[in-house]
Amino acid sequence: MIPDFQSIMLPLLQSFKNDEIKSNKQLRKDMINNFNITEKEQKEKIPSGTQFLYYNRVAWAIAYLKMADLVSSPKRGSYKLTNEGKTVLSHPPEKVTISFLKQFDNFSKNRNPEKDETIEENNQITEKTPDELMEIGFKQIKNELLLQLLNQIKEGSPYFFEKLVLDLLIKMGYGGSEVENSEVTPKGSDEGIDGIIKEDKLGLDKIYIQAKKWENNIGRPEIQKFVGALQGKRAKKGIFITTSTFSKEAFEYIRNLDTAVILIDGKKLAEYMIENELGITLKQNYKLYNIDSDYFMEE
Repeated sequence: MIPDFQSIMLPLLQSFKNDEIKSNKQLRKDMINNFNITEKEQKEKIPSGTQFLYYNRVAWAIAYLKMADLVSSPKRGSYKLTNEGKTVLSHPPEKVTISFLKQFDNFSKNRNPEKDETIEENNQITEKTPDELMEIGFKQIKNELLLQLLNQIKEGSPYFFEKLVLDLLIKMGYGGSEVENSEVTPKGSDEGIDGIIKEDKLGLDKIYIQAKKWENNIGRPEIQKFVGALQGKRAKKGIFITTSTFSKEAFEYIRNLDTAVILIDGKKLAEYMIENELGITLKQNYKLYNIDSDYFMEE
C-alpha cells in the first residue's frame, strides 16, 4: 500500500546520511524500498491520470520538509539535510506530520505567506459550505505552488533567470508577444542591464530589464544604480525583477522619478508566471454546475 505523504516524511529524512546529497530519483527509489511499494503500486496514478501516485506523494513530502527548512536544495532537483533536519533526527518523533512541522518558524510563513485560512488537519470544518471549502483548498494549493515555483526559480542559474524574466514579459504581451523582440544582454557589456524588450518592430521604444536572483532584501541603492543605467541609455522605461523583496525606501524612491520604473518581487513574479501559465502545466480541470432555474419554470 502506498503511504500518505505525511507517513513518508520521517523515513525520507532518515534516508539521508550526514551531508549526503540525493536526487529526486534516488529519494523515490529509497521510499519504494522503505515501504515495499510493489511494481503494480508504482504504476498507480492520481485521479487525473497525469502523474504516478507515489511520485506525487514523495514530491509533496519533500515540499513540506523544505517549507520547514529541514531539507534544502543545493542544486536543481537535489536535496540534503539542513542543520535543523539533523537536529530533528537526533531526537526523532514517532512521525513527522504537518502539526509537527508547525513548530518551525518558517513553515507557516512558507506554506501560507498571506496567512490565508486553510483547512486544518483535524477536519473540524463543519461550519464551512462546500463552496467555501473549495475556495480555501484552491488558495492553499496556489500558495504552495507559489512557494514551489519560487524555489524552482532560485535553483536555476542567473542566466536562466534572465531568460525566464524575458519569456514572462513576452507572455504578458510586451514586445507584441514576439520572442524575437526580446534579448538577454551579453555578459561583460550589460552596463547594469540584463535584458531588453523592443516594443515596436523597429526597436524605437524599448524596455530595459534588471533581473536579480537574490535572497537579501533589495534597497534603494540598487534601484539607484539601475536608474543610472537607464539614464545612460536615455531610457524611459525599466523593470527591476528579483526573487527576493524590495525595501520600503526602494518603492518610495521610484515614485518621484521621471523614468517609469516597475519593481516586481519574487512573490509577484511567481503569481505572474501562474497567471500567464509559464513554467507550469495544467494539473486538473473541475467543472462546477448550478441548477438552471429558467429550464424548470413552467408557464
